[in-house]
Amino acid sequence: MSRTFLKMNGLGNDFVVIETLTQPFNPTPDEIRAIAKRGDGGIGCDQVIAIDPPRAEGASAYVRFWNSDGEETGACGNGTRCVAWLLMQSAKKDAVAFDTVAGRLSGVMAGDKLVTVDMGRPGLDWTQIPLSEEMDTARVELQVGPIDAPWVHTPVCVSMGNPHVVFFVDAPVSDEFATKTGSLVEHHPLFPEGVNVGFAHVVSRDHIELKVWERGAGLTAACGTGACAAQVAAVRRGLIDRKAKVEFESGALTIEWREDDGHVIMTGPVTMEFVGKLPEPVAA
Repeated sequence: MSRTFLKMNGLGNDFVVIETLTQPFNPTPDEIRAIAKRGDGGIGCDQVIAIDPPRAEGASAYVRFWNSDGEETGACGNGTRCVAWLLMQSAKKDAVAFDTVAGRLSGVMAGDKLVTVDMGRPGLDWTQIPLSEEMDTARVELQVGPIDAPWVHTPVCVSMGNPHVVFFVDAPVSDEFATKTGSLVEHHPLFPEGVNVGFAHVVSRDHIELKVWERGAGLTAACGTGACAAQVAAVRRGLIDRKAKVEFESGALTIEWREDDGHVIMTGPVTMEFVGKLPEPVAA
C-alpha cells in the first residue's frame, strides 16, 4: 500500500513528513537514505520526520527525526516548527504540545504560516553535549587549523536535544570554509556522538549571521537548533542580548533565551511544498 508524505521546509531546510496513524513506519537507515537522496529516484530532503500517535497524556503526537545519512536524531528546530504547524492545522487549534526523544516541545501560531516553538532548556554541562572529557563548555579547548594560526578556536558547546559546537568568526564564512571545517569537526574525538558545527558572526547586540554544518546532513540552508545554540552561545559569552535575529542566507529566525525560566523560544516561517507518495520499498 502506498503512503502519502508531505514535503515541507523551514527557511529552505527541507523535510519529508510522514504520519503513522494508519500505517506503522519503521524504516531502515538504507530506506531513510533512499528517501533523502536528491535525484536518482529519491525525494530529497535534509531530514525525514515521522508523526506518531501520542505516547503520553497532554501530547498531540510523538515525533521522530532522521538525518539524511539514515541516523535517528534527537531534535530538529525547523522541522519542529513544521510539525507544530501541521498538528495545529489538523486540530484547528492555535497551540500544541508533542513529545520527542529530546523531551516535550510546544508550539503556538504566531501569524500566517509563522510558528513560535518552545525548544526547552539548553544543555550546558559537558555530560549533556556530550563531550569525551570534562571542560568548561563556554570556552572549549579546541582549535582547527595550524597551531600558530588556527582557522577557528575556543568555541562554545550547547545541547538543544542534539549536540552543537559554535565558533565565533569575524566575518561570515563561505560555504567552502564551512564544509572544510565542519566536516573535520563533526567527528572530532571530543564529540563521541558527533556534533553540529556553527559559524556565528555577531553583527550587533540583536543580530547574528550564521552558517551550520549539520551532523549527518552536511551544509544546510538553515538549522533551527543551530540558531538556538548560536544564540545561547553568544549570550553565554556576553556578545548579544537575550533576544535576537539569527540570520541565514535563506532567511532569519527570531530566537530568545528567556531569563525567567531558561527556555529557548524560536519563531520562524513554515512552507508547504507538495504532497507525494513514497516509493513502494519504503512505504511500509
